[in-house]
Amino acid sequence: MRLNWSELCAGLAIAFIIEGMMPFLNPPALRRLLQRLVALDDRELRLGGLFSMVGGLAMLYLVR
Repeated sequence: MRLNWSELCAGLAIAFIIEGMMPFLNPPALRRLLQRLVALDDRELRLGGLFSMVGGLAMLYLVR
């Protein structure tokens, strides 16, 4: 399987666009969200990361 650099770069670009939307559109809400995230313990953060990765893999599988 060959790595397609243009698709990888396009995917990263889309991720950067999505990540930048919240601080651009509503900075105070992002600050409140980040304060809540800091209050979570390690187990809760890991579970959130796991669900995010599994959801991303499922979405990737469905669109591919």
